[in-house]
Amino acid sequence: MDKFIVSARKYRPQTFDTVVGQGHITTTLKNAIKNQQLAHAFLFCGPRGVGKTTCARILAKTINCENVGADGEACNTCHSCHSFNEGTSMNIHELDAASNNSVDDIRSLVEQVRFAPSAGSRYKVYIIDEVHMLSSSAFNAFLKTLEEPPPYAIFILATTEKHKILPTILSRCQIFDFKRITPNDTVEHLQDICKKEEINAEKSALHLIAQKSEGCMRDALSIMDKIVSFTNGVVSYQNTLEHLNILDADYYFKLMQCMQQQDLGGAMLLYDDIDRKGFEGDLVLNGFAEFIRNLLVCKDEKVAGLLQVVESFKDRYISTAKQVSVAYLISALNILNETEINYKAARNKRLHVELALIKLAYLQQAVDLASGSEGLSKKKLVEEAKPVAFRNIPVVRGGKNPEPSKQNTEASIQNTEAGGQKPDASPKQTTIPEAKLIIETGPKQPANVQPVTPKQPATGQPANNQSVAPKPPVAGNQQPASPKGETGSSKIGGLAGIRQQYVGKVMESAGPPIPLSDSKLQEHWQQFAQQLKDAKNPANQSFLMATLVIMDDQTFEVQTNNNLEQKFIEGERRVLSEFLQQAFNNRQLLFTIVVNENAIIAAEPVEKPVSLRDKYLEIVTQYPLVKELRDRLKLEVDN
Repeated sequence: MDKFIVSARKYRPQTFDTVVGQGHITTTLKNAIKNQQLAHAFLFCGPRGVGKTTCARILAKTINCENVGADGEACNTCHSCHSFNEGTSMNIHELDAASNNSVDDIRSLVEQVRFAPSAGSRYKVYIIDEVHMLSSSAFNAFLKTLEEPPPYAIFILATTEKHKILPTILSRCQIFDFKRITPNDTVEHLQDICKKEEINAEKSALHLIAQKSEGCMRDALSIMDKIVSFTNGVVSYQNTLEHLNILDADYYFKLMQCMQQQDLGGAMLLYDDIDRKGFEGDLVLNGFAEFIRNLLVCKDEKVAGLLQVVESFKDRYISTAKQVSVAYLISALNILNETEINYKAARNKRLHVELALIKLAYLQQAVDLASGSEGLSKKKLVEEAKPVAFRNIPVVRGGKNPEPSKQNTEASIQNTEAGGQKPDASPKQTTIPEAKLIIETGPKQPANVQPVTPKQPATGQPANNQSVAPKPPVAGNQQPASPKGETGSSKIGGLAGIRQQYVGKVMESAGPPIPLSDSKLQEHWQQFAQQLKDAKNPANQSFLMATLVIMDDQTFEVQTNNNLEQKFIEGERRVLSEFLQQAFNNRQLLFTIVVNENAIIAAEPVEKPVSLRDKYLEIVTQYPLVKELRDRLKLEVDN
């Protein structure tokens, strides 16, 4: 039985051309070898399993090869290449800095640098893996040798954590950054290995392996070896899902369909099926968030290259993405992200996930409410300024007087264009040019205010006092009649006129005001206090204890005994004021609330508690020996 070798070691690249996904690194190194422009120190940094140590070994073998090809590759036939492949080369030294990170290890390495390479080799190469694990003292001991090594010494440092290396080390090295291997490159490399090993593997299964490896070729090869052993040489999509404990994307498509149809019951049953298969809630949340992210990527053709899914599902992703709005996808991502963050702190994990599913099931309703006719609108809308709604007034032609406003606003323009004459005190003809007049709407005029109407001309026509329609212009020197109680020069302003009309109307409809008297005031005051008592308002007691003092016909004073009663009455001021003004039919009725400083409140005697000292003095009075005992024992009495 042949000894089994894992694929990561068996198919490790031996030349630069076989390195997967690092073309920018291998091309630079081959050109440096061909042009003989090798640096004395290299730093290879990048994620795990992407080929850092492999490239370091290939570089060490190639620079010592006796017959380097025109393309910068080693020949693999010379003595140096044979000794390297067999692991017996004396000119290549590998040091694991994770376990040899002390100052003494670096000092021993520096001592070896003094010796020249063996016969037939040009360089002595030192490969230090995981160099970030070296201590600060070891780094400092290595600085001088790294800066000025012998001409035959070349150092190749490899690390996964570049930020942990001292800047003084970085400045002495030629830095090469390795990138993650793309899923397509990983799938192609796995297919080549499957052909060599005669493994029946589905491409969809290899895509899953590439996604699970996250750009690490060593992980991808290890996963494939496990699945091959598990399935006895057949790598299928279902077997890969089962072995990697990955939830099939078909479940996520079904979940999304339930969300679009707002089928909460179907979503809950589907999650119960997933839970019975042993998948944890955080795995479901993370997978569903990645699924929605892929749908969001399908929305824009510019970023379609970011869609890294199985080939058989691409068309399904694109068709599903067309049925879901971008607003829904973004909101769903926020909900899933918040749920996944709080998953560990939740006591009932299943309920925590089900609450997220409930939110997602009814999320479409919220999106529809927040969406306007032109797309999604902001959640908090700022009210836009609206134009004032004026009444449309018809155009008034010349020779007609407009209808007088309800607030006695008169507008008359003298016609001075004819003849170029200036207007005098008695105009001959009053006309209004073509214009639009905006008349403010206000309360109706009370009955006792007569509208302004022009006098009838002396032609014997009867005057119609009930109509406010426009009349023909007045001929001669006659002036229009003024309202009662108004002179020709004084006019009531708009706001003052409205207030006067409103007060007059209210007073006329309600009747004359009732004079303020002690008996009436006390009667209404008691009625209001009784209303508070019926409503179980604690302020009624303060009303009963207050004293009322009439100051004049429209003002009285409420005197309270303390600030608390004043606050209780002050709290009912608005309701009390409306009640009294309506009771006395006087909207001018006012009152003030003050605290009577001369009020004498009989304080109830409070029994003072007896202290321990008072008890002691009383006992000493009756029994003097107690005091003597206290003095002898030097005791203290508590207060």
